[in-house]
Amino acid sequence: MLSTIAAAAGLFVATNIDDIVVLTVLFAVAARGTSRLRGWQIVAGQYLGLITLIAVSFLAALGLTIVPDEWVGLLGLIPLAIGVLALVRTLRGKDDDEAESALKAVGLLGVAGITIANGGDNIAIYTPVFRTISTTDTLVTITVFLVLLALWCLLARAIGTNEKVTEALEKVEHWLVPVVFIGLGIFILIESGTLAHIASLT
Repeated sequence: MLSTIAAAAGLFVATNIDDIVVLTVLFAVAARGTSRLRGWQIVAGQYLGLITLIAVSFLAALGLTIVPDEWVGLLGLIPLAIGVLALVRTLRGKDDDEAESALKAVGLLGVAGITIANGGDNIAIYTPVFRTISTTDTLVTITVFLVLLALWCLLARAIGTNEKVTEALEKVEHWLVPVVFIGLGIFILIESGTLAHIASLT
């Protein structure tokens, strides 16, 4: 049991370490109260996204492929679109409230979409794990994932709502938000192999 918990914890950290950056930015924006994004939406969206990733991985482990691996990377278009919208508003010189309105679409479902997009490649890692461990170990692994996600959100919120972090963010947030989301979108498209697959079709 302890070995399963340790393995699950290691797997979660290894596959979700990059979420800390995105979560911190989201919590920092929500903390300012100038966008429609709220803390509970971030947490709920993260859980909805993770549960979706787990469900897809479990089904894939049973031999049911919902989306071919080479197309999973298209989910990277979600954060990419949000980042581009934020960048356009910033370049147009919108005021603070309007610039942050680029994140209005990032409600509960938006956060879930970003979580799924950022964890799309996790499916390839979780699937063989779920295929090779027992039902009991699978349940333990999923439980560990859900518990650690709460700690992940608490850590990101603590960083994102820190006074010094908030003050620093105020100076760069209109550039930071586009850079983080555009970078995330491009990273997902490249790392998933989707761009290479599209190129091979042309």
